[in-house]
Amino acid sequence: MANPSLVLPADTAELGWPSYKLRKVDRWQGNTHTVQQDYIAEEAPVSLIYNSTPHVVMLVTPTNLEDFALGFSITEGIIETPSEMLSTHVYNRSNGIEVRLQIPESRFCQLPDKGRNLTGRTGCGLCGASNLQQAIRDPNHVHGSLNVAASELMSALEEIKQHQQLNKLTGAVHAAAWIVPGQGVQYVREDVGRHNALDKLIGLLLRTGKNPATGYVIVTSRASYELVQKAASVGITLLAAMSAPTGLAIRLADEAGLTLVGFVRDNQHVVYTHPDRLNHTIYPTLIK
Repeated sequence: MANPSLVLPADTAELGWPSYKLRKVDRWQGNTHTVQQDYIAEEAPVSLIYNSTPHVVMLVTPTNLEDFALGFSITEGIIETPSEMLSTHVYNRSNGIEVRLQIPESRFCQLPDKGRNLTGRTGCGLCGASNLQQAIRDPNHVHGSLNVAASELMSALEEIKQHQQLNKLTGAVHAAAWIVPGQGVQYVREDVGRHNALDKLIGLLLRTGKNPATGYVIVTSRASYELVQKAASVGITLLAAMSAPTGLAIRLADEAGLTLVGFVRDNQHVVYTHPDRLNHTIYPTLIK
């Protein structure tokens, strides 16, 4: 059962669209039946409108939408720098939320080549792509001398849980966290969609002037190809996931020079690409 004592951030009911609702449920534990109030994660249709022209509708947890819009715009190649996001305005509508964005005309003229204009569903990283070139873009090659103690992955994962307020209530959302080696978890963003959570996190990093290459990202999900693509697009050099990566994610990470780690849980992890950024301690009891 969800924990009713948790207090969510002030923007959890952004513009009247809540990130969760209470619902009466029938709970069974073996043969024991109770009727309880439970917390249910919500998702809202969010329309991203560039220079007055609709581009895509995404299903998103309705929090941190300005971070999401900036992160999505950067990782989808719509703009290249945060300074090209000239303005952002969020409007509540009866059937969803509009985020109206103003970008340079030179960028706006390239939007038809991005091939969206369809609904991006919660778990979808390809929705709206109309050809293979739009779907699987060549990843940016990442550089950087990031050095991470492997043991830090476990401590960071435990620390992330303390910041997952919405997930503690609902058990239904993913998190993306940015960690600086030796300093612990700096930022966490949550969303029903793993790619949305990462876009929110990237948007926050860029909006606050952080260099993504100085830290690394842990996601509480599998590592699908679009997470690797989005991470590489802003120079993140290490991406770790609680679950497995896909084959395409591994190939893209290898090509981009990005360190990809999976199954970060239960005091274990698997390194799939570019292991040089991780330091593994050899405990004396294991040395023969």
